[in-house]
Amino acid sequence: MSLTGISSSVSMMHASQAAQRPDPIVRPSPTAEAQGPGFAERLGKAVESVNTQQGKASQAARDFETGRTEDLAAVMVEQQVASLGFQMTMQVRNKALTAYRDIMNMPV
Repeated sequence: MSLTGISSSVSMMHASQAAQRPDPIVRPSPTAEAQGPGFAERLGKAVESVNTQQGKASQAARDFETGRTEDLAAVMVEQQVASLGFQMTMQVRNKALTAYRDIMNMPV
């Protein structure tokens, strides 16, 4: 094989490898806005929802105490829903604090 044949076969090999390479990764621009609500907005809405549910449970208990309603089961259900929402909020807070402490205690 001559030198010209070797260089042409090397050129063909490079061309076939270049054709097999995937396209470069296109990264979104840093100024692109994220789709949907952010973490802080979602967390704020969740806390607001728990607060609203606790208000509804308090109002239901007040209505039962003053005689506006006689449905004790509905009052108990409202209070249980409010209690579960509050417990969930506390567990999320505890998990976030634990994760923060773990990250802060990591050796650098």
